[in-house]
Amino acid sequence: MKAFLSRKILIMLVSLYVTLRITVIVLYWVSFKGGYPRKDGDGLLNWWSNGLVNAVRIKKTVFDPFNIRIEQGKRHIIMSNHRSHYDIPLTILSLPASIRMLTKKELFRIPLWGRGMAAGEFISIDRNNIEQAKQDLKKAREKMEDGIVLWIAPEGTRSRTGRMGMFKKGGFILAIEAGAQIIPIGIRGSEKVLRPKTWDFFLDQKVNVHIGKPIDASAYTVENKDELIEAVRREISILCGEA
Repeated sequence: MKAFLSRKILIMLVSLYVTLRITVIVLYWVSFKGGYPRKDGDGLLNWWSNGLVNAVRIKKTVFDPFNIRIEQGKRHIIMSNHRSHYDIPLTILSLPASIRMLTKKELFRIPLWGRGMAAGEFISIDRNNIEQAKQDLKKAREKMEDGIVLWIAPEGTRSRTGRMGMFKKGGFILAIEAGAQIIPIGIRGSEKVLRPKTWDFFLDQKVNVHIGKPIDASAYTVENKDELIEAVRREISILCGEA
């Protein structure tokens, strides 16, 4: 059901409210208390995700046939197809873990929001600056070793057609160099909630989140990264219903 104007305004206000609130709380903790327990950050992200998903009344079903659990001390990266703004909150709600996004560096320049992401352990990699990229990669590996699970959209951006685009290599190089386990996820139906290039929200949409078997990136090298890319793409294609 397409949201009427009044409902559309409410959805946007709720989205703005939960995003601003989580940012302000994180900045308060960091500025006045010197930091916060990660579990509290996880709780805030779950609250934020619930706020966004509930505002459009998404009917989510999670399929986890391998009963995936995050093992402490191991590095994990989530890779999924990316059809909608709602893919990130849906993923956070579908897999219990300290999930943080690998984010475009441009977003860190946004006043307040950028500071909140940095304080909340989100990570950016500057591919235009080799020396900075090395430092960013080192930080990403350290965060994963410390229990952070990175979410990466291998397409680099949202699909405008509903079909998966070409996969970028950066996330796979990071996974290989970090010796990470890649958790493939296929999301079906999220594109129906908010159509690309529009502000038309559709309520009560059914979205299925399929969690696949982890793929060990340490079994590959940078030289044969294309084989890893193909393996992950094939798995996500099956999970999201494109195969």
